[in-house]
Amino acid sequence: MAHRVTLIPGDGIGPELAEATRRVLDASGVEFDWEVAEAGEACIAEYGTPLPEHVLDSIRRNRIALKGPITTPVGEGFRSVNVTLRQTLNLYANLRPARSIQGLETRFEDVDLVIVRENTEDLYAGIEHMVGPDAAESIKIITRAASERIARFAFEYAVANRRRKVTAVHKANIMKLSDGLFLESCRRVAADYEGRIEFEDRIVDNMCMQLVQKPDQYDVLVLPNLYGDIVSDLCAGLVGGLGVAPGANIGADGAVFEPVHGSAPKYAGQNRANPTAMILSGVLMLRHLGYPDVAERVETAVRDVIAEGRTVTHDLGGDAGTAAFADAIVARLGS
Repeated sequence: MAHRVTLIPGDGIGPELAEATRRVLDASGVEFDWEVAEAGEACIAEYGTPLPEHVLDSIRRNRIALKGPITTPVGEGFRSVNVTLRQTLNLYANLRPARSIQGLETRFEDVDLVIVRENTEDLYAGIEHMVGPDAAESIKIITRAASERIARFAFEYAVANRRRKVTAVHKANIMKLSDGLFLESCRRVAADYEGRIEFEDRIVDNMCMQLVQKPDQYDVLVLPNLYGDIVSDLCAGLVGGLGVAPGANIGADGAVFEPVHGSAPKYAGQNRANPTAMILSGVLMLRHLGYPDVAERVETAVRDVIAEGRTVTHDLGGDAGTAAFADAIVARLGS
């Protein structure tokens, strides 16, 4: 049976990455029926919004989507499409693995971290307003329900994937009510897994320092929304950068898989962009759909091509284009 998946190509380099990823996933042996839905800057002229309602309807109907990067203007313009998708579809869990890849020169060789980020509230939700002409206020909302939900997701992920430890990351020493509630919620959930999964907590600034000194001491990290966004980029830097960082947004009624990086519009249409992050996001999608063995085979093919170093994009140290890199992975899958 073919899996019907909403495919959102995105802005900038997004369409090239989406096409490369589609070809790799089609070569995996799993059958997909792709329903292409356009979102992003190009939609504003026709629909008045970068996220037309029919795109949301497609995701609701199919319950799964693969999405390319979409531009988010800085300091002005429309609100983030990513934030809107997560809140509208209640995709409360953001999953971002960071695992070392042979062939990429980094400071560490054995990083294997999983970031579990609460996706719907906190400062990152963008609830803000002006307070007079010269001051702005952002509202940080932390609830017990959302905090316990994301903590349970982290522990269940750890159990299902044979991980050893969950670390809750917070700033409860200063924000004693909001981050204090997040930490308390994580501790309550951790009690249900005592004896199976180790639990600890770290203050977020100390966590950042420790991750760049001794990342091997950590495993699954669970964080509120804003800290999760920042720390997940730090972890991506430990394994080669955003170009190899996949992501998933998961809720009770659907999931959207996407690379962590931006749309890089100045490189659009040049066949230069690295599709690794979006292909690995497709690997997360395969796991979510119940194909762990296929997912492992695709991820191994990606890793083998990068380790070999002959047909990789410029940022990975080669001179291959986006399409040629995808071709090499497809060929590896067929060998």
